[in-house]
Amino acid sequence: MTDLFAGIEAGGTKWVCMIAAHPEDIRASTRFPTTQPEETIGTAIDFIKRQIQPGELKGLGIGSFGPLDLDPESPTYGFLTTTPKPGWANSDLLSPFQRVLNLPTGFDTDVNAAALGEARWGAAQGLTDFVYMTIGTGIGGAGMVNGDLIHGLVHPEMGHVRIPHDKERDPFPGVCPYHGDCLEGLATGPAIESRWGKRGEKLPPEHPAWQLEAHYLALGVANLIFTLSPQRIILGGGVMEQEQLFPLIRKSVLDV
Repeated sequence: MTDLFAGIEAGGTKWVCMIAAHPEDIRASTRFPTTQPEETIGTAIDFIKRQIQPGELKGLGIGSFGPLDLDPESPTYGFLTTTPKPGWANSDLLSPFQRVLNLPTGFDTDVNAAALGEARWGAAQGLTDFVYMTIGTGIGGAGMVNGDLIHGLVHPEMGHVRIPHDKERDPFPGVCPYHGDCLEGLATGPAIESRWGKRGEKLPPEHPAWQLEAHYLALGVANLIFTLSPQRIILGGGVMEQEQLFPLIRKSVLDV
């Protein structure tokens, strides 16, 4: 009998839930907007309960937007902490699932969960040291060193690294509510839209936005190379769907 698992990507904009054995054997899936905690969590639990009979699932994995309390010894383990998402700060994500579903549950950041997926099934198969970075509404990063994810005191916030910002070339102040012109403030999807007045997918491949975007992302990638010496850096997220961007980043990294 095939082992089945439930998986949840708990995003700040939408949640994606599925029942699967592996990426090529997905039995059911759904996605819905992120509203308020009780409603959103309840929708996810109801989906899982409708799709599967008690005892059929081997476990549940949750990858969530953050920041998160990931310390199992903490009284607020499984909580969102100081997130700017309205209504979600100090929300308990984990225990409602444990209480209702009573399943072995893995809980981590959304980007750490994506990194585990890359290690098991994707571009990091066979590697022990790599970084996965997602560039979309925000910028998040996960690092694996000697086969283990980096957690540390809380979890890495690679999107908030400071990078050189030439304000004569780019006077844009950045969109990060905490730091202004950190990597996330300068290179996310919202930063592209705010700087150029159009969403990234509306800009043509030859637009100067992409040279600037590649420059900033290359600076962030170079910082990670110098710090962690990974075997590979994997880039994902909505912004990276622009196919012209990856070769521009690669060239810019080599020039740093």
